[in-house]
Amino acid sequence: MAKKENREGVALQCTECKTIGYVTSKNKKNTEAKLEINKYCKKCNKTTLHKERKVD
Repeated sequence: MAKKENREGVALQCTECKTIGYVTSKNKKNTEAKLEINKYCKKCNKTTLHKERKVD
């Protein structure tokens, strides 16, 4: 089984409408910087930049 102690949950928030549309996890050892990914936003109805936020 794979160890999951280095992974942390993150949410991806749209930079335009500020809604959280995606929840994922990242390896905090390998990826120290915050994630910034172009993803599709259902509310904006287009592809926008999504930035990492902590999962509540």
